[in-house]
Amino acid sequence: MIEVKDLTTEQETSVFSQISEYNHEQVVFCHDHDTGLKAIIGVHNTVLGPALGGTRMWTYATEAEALRDVLRLSRGMTFKSAISGLNLGGGKAVIIGDSKKDKTEAMMRKFGRFVNNLNGKYITAEDMGMTTQDMAYIGMETKYVAGLPESQGGSGDPSPVTAYGTYMGMKAAAKKAWGNDSLAGKKISVQGTGHVGGYLIDYLVKENAQLFITDIDQERLKRISAATGATVVGLDEIYDVDVDIYSPCAMGATINDNTLSRLKCQVIAGCANNQLKNEDIHGPALVDMGIVYAPDFLINAGGIINVYSEVKKLNREWAMQQTEQIYNTTLNIFAKAEADGTHTQRAATEIAQKRVDDMAKIKQTY
Repeated sequence: MIEVKDLTTEQETSVFSQISEYNHEQVVFCHDHDTGLKAIIGVHNTVLGPALGGTRMWTYATEAEALRDVLRLSRGMTFKSAISGLNLGGGKAVIIGDSKKDKTEAMMRKFGRFVNNLNGKYITAEDMGMTTQDMAYIGMETKYVAGLPESQGGSGDPSPVTAYGTYMGMKAAAKKAWGNDSLAGKKISVQGTGHVGGYLIDYLVKENAQLFITDIDQERLKRISAATGATVVGLDEIYDVDVDIYSPCAMGATINDNTLSRLKCQVIAGCANNQLKNEDIHGPALVDMGIVYAPDFLINAGGIINVYSEVKKLNREWAMQQTEQIYNTTLNIFAKAEADGTHTQRAATEIAQKRVDDMAKIKQTY
């Protein structure tokens, strides 16, 4: 017998107020006792096309934190696809759990069934804590999955393309800050050395940048430091390092009331999503501090561009060419923000939202 528990008014208001805050179309809570699956799928907007976005597996402190993350991430995907000129909507999923301990084939396949139940409204792909093998398991239960292994006809790991786009955005930000996009000799702190952060470091090493790195995985830090000469710093110490560029490449909201006053940089450009804890507060604050900020959903769009190429049967060369355009788009965003007297995240959001609004008007005609 299934016990049905009533939500308190406070709990119900909390959930729906969060969904309403970002104007989501649909949020799906997925649970399976046998596999231990606890997942949330957020579909933010499907005006431009099906909502495509990766699935993240993370040890969230609370279920409310997981909900908040999926809502912010899926909203960011709408803007990411829109500003990149892709015919995709915004969606994201999170699985609550330790990817190193809790993940199983059965769990991934069960999640695939939940994705399949949305009948193509949401297409999933790889994100933090997930692998191409996980996508293969999910793909056994649904066709609405991308980022499959290349051996199965997919586009493979999108991380290298995400890193390339972030690198292009960082170079554009350097050009804005110093009049030259060379990163040679620049002191750069990279917060997070996982899939994308690791590939980004490879680009920065080739440009002879001076690197400071941190990550929760100490063994990975040691390997990267030994291979590149990067200086390892503590997880909290990363905010106090005197650098030219701060590159957040792990979890979001690292630019907040507690860290802003500690940052000693002229540029912020990284591949993490939702870097500003509050866009309306911390975006303007960066302008006041004279810090050039490359909008996160713009410069980390290489991954979605790569996955889009898989969905549309385009090749990696096309994806890399499109991702390279992030450089020019970033410079255009800087120019718009300055002309409008606003911060760069706002300028980028306005351009993305305008494309969504324009396409919505077209689809009103049948």
